[in-house]
Amino acid sequence: MRTRGRIDLFVGYCDHCWNIYANEMAEADGATSAPRPDPGPDDVSWIEPPACPECGALIRVYPTTYDRWVSLSTLELPAKDVPERYRWRLTKLRGRSPVVVDVVAVRVRGIDPVPGDPVVPAHRMMCVPGEGEV
Repeated sequence: MRTRGRIDLFVGYCDHCWNIYANEMAEADGATSAPRPDPGPDDVSWIEPPACPECGALIRVYPTTYDRWVSLSTLELPAKDVPERYRWRLTKLRGRSPVVVDVVAVRVRGIDPVPGDPVVPAHRMMCVPGEGEV
């Protein structure tokens, strides 16, 4: 057994149990996106944000705390305008220094945010199929 996830919340799961747990969480949260491309350390080319295959809108793909990926909108909205099941926040993870080493998406649950608090909606809330076609 070993530590799982991007933060130390998921400690001591074997591979089999971890995958079951993480896949159930991803299914419930809608975090079923493919990971973003991983450029090599010497790659200095610009990486454009991916476009949604359904609507053509630009999306941001972020890892979750449980090592699955979610497609998020490119803009923040007040919490009152986003249904509870689509609310996410981006959290910066730091190493042993103040340098940010990663950004992860965390689903907003438990305590409801103040109506004016900014949240990042899941892209599936904003997706209108066929809108990006020309």
